[in-house]
Amino acid sequence: MRSPPTLAQGNLPFARLWHAFLTARVMVALALVLLVLTGSAVNQLASPLLLLASGLYFIATLSLRAFGRRTPPPPQPGLHWLSTIGVDLVLIAVLQALQSGSSVNFTPLFGLPLLLASVLGTLTLALGTAACATLLLLGWAVGAGGTDNAPMYLQAALTGTGYFVVAYLTHLLAARLISEQETAQRSQMDARTQRAVSALVMQHVADGVLVLDTEGQVRLANPAALLLLGPHAEGGVPFALGHHGAWAPLLALARETFALQVPQTVDVNILHDGVAPMALRVRSWPTHTRAAALSADEEPLCVMFLHDLREMEARLRTEKLAAMGRMSAAVAHEIRNPLAAISQANELLAEDLSDPGHQRLTSMVRQNAERLVRITEEVLDIARVQHRPQHAEPVMVALDEAVRQIWIDWQAHDPARRQGQLKLEAGSVQVEFDPEHLRRVLVNLLDNALRYMGPHANSLCVSTRTTPSGRAGLQIWSDGAPLDQSVERHLFEPFFSSESRSSGLGLYICRELCQRHGAAISYQRTSRSLSRGEVPGNAFTVLFRGSNLSASTPSLFDTIGH
Repeated sequence: MRSPPTLAQGNLPFARLWHAFLTARVMVALALVLLVLTGSAVNQLASPLLLLASGLYFIATLSLRAFGRRTPPPPQPGLHWLSTIGVDLVLIAVLQALQSGSSVNFTPLFGLPLLLASVLGTLTLALGTAACATLLLLGWAVGAGGTDNAPMYLQAALTGTGYFVVAYLTHLLAARLISEQETAQRSQMDARTQRAVSALVMQHVADGVLVLDTEGQVRLANPAALLLLGPHAEGGVPFALGHHGAWAPLLALARETFALQVPQTVDVNILHDGVAPMALRVRSWPTHTRAAALSADEEPLCVMFLHDLREMEARLRTEKLAAMGRMSAAVAHEIRNPLAAISQANELLAEDLSDPGHQRLTSMVRQNAERLVRITEEVLDIARVQHRPQHAEPVMVALDEAVRQIWIDWQAHDPARRQGQLKLEAGSVQVEFDPEHLRRVLVNLLDNALRYMGPHANSLCVSTRTTPSGRAGLQIWSDGAPLDQSVERHLFEPFFSSESRSSGLGLYICRELCQRHGAAISYQRTSRSLSRGEVPGNAFTVLFRGSNLSASTPSLFDTIGH
């Protein structure tokens, strides 16, 4: 038999039950004292020993109630039950012995220690308490003497049998109640865990999630859903979809889902005044279907998942372009040699042409061939980066010196246009990075900044410094226009570009090279204090691996001051 009190240790309901038993003992002791005093007044219970025993019992019960343990004692039989069950049995025995010649019977008081042992103790303790009470009853029958004690023996036997039955049944009932309570506690814990997990998933899932009732009232909504619904949902839940006409398509879909009791999928447009339409793909599921009807205590609800169609299309486009990129890497190997032959033939042809028109044509051929060569090399760079040995010997590079040389070489190709500021503040710090890869990263970022920066001499700034955490950083800032949010989300993905003439590989290669060397690259929209005022711009920051960081943690970013 499983012991209920073992399960109840430290349980608040059983602590209250323990305190209730202690309070009951105090009330019984007080009633005994009052009974003895009343009997003394009418000369029926005048024994001073009886009054002394009752008074001592009241003091003992009151002391235990005030200063005793806060939780039930261990349920196994032991000396820790002497202050409760033991004291009760001894007191009842003393009271009955002092009143052996009287008509007053104190044996019903055995019920209190018997219930205490059955509810808060083990079955052994409960049956042991019943046995002690039965032995005391038989002892009084023997001590009573007389020629005809058969009725007293029979009464003691029947009463003892009742004690054993009550102890056993009470213990079974307590075990059943504790088992049900344990099941209820596990269910509550599971429900709280499921609620916490659901809330966590809803808060971080990229798609919008709405939970609606039959009246179109939104019961739950995650941040992504509130963002997709527009400014009218900024107040948070609960709110009704019928309050704004822009949400009418969602309300109609919810009503259709409730009516048909089957999942629905539809593309809708959320139209707000002064805001671009939001194209959504909405999937709705009813919590009840024709196959699984609701129970009497369940409420029909509708769960909607909102997907941004623009995001879905961008993701699909990226996946397609990535697949095309893998094929392009193979094609690039095949077209590189023909491109070299075309370029060489064009150069030889240009040497023999004097007509200006013909020279312009050869110049166009050269420029476009060079562009094709650059795209081919960028495609092949991906394969080179991915197949580079992972455990090559580390190379330490003096950051400021390397950046200065790369800047000079980059400017030399077009000094009139490639103007900017160079601020080297890393001192003699060395970073672990392949020199050629560092050149490729910096040149790609400079070319990208040159494409979008303004015409001012300080429209471009290259700076280095060390962060408070000891990591060296490199930043390329330009005063270009802010990036569209849809472009920023896919900035470092392969073959993604906002321009038709770009391969979309430059920033992806930068990220791959940085991650290979344990560095991290990120984009921020920041402002700089220049001579012409506070100028906003785009900044690409590279944080190199610190001496205490490994290459497996390239996603730790600090903030470089501007």
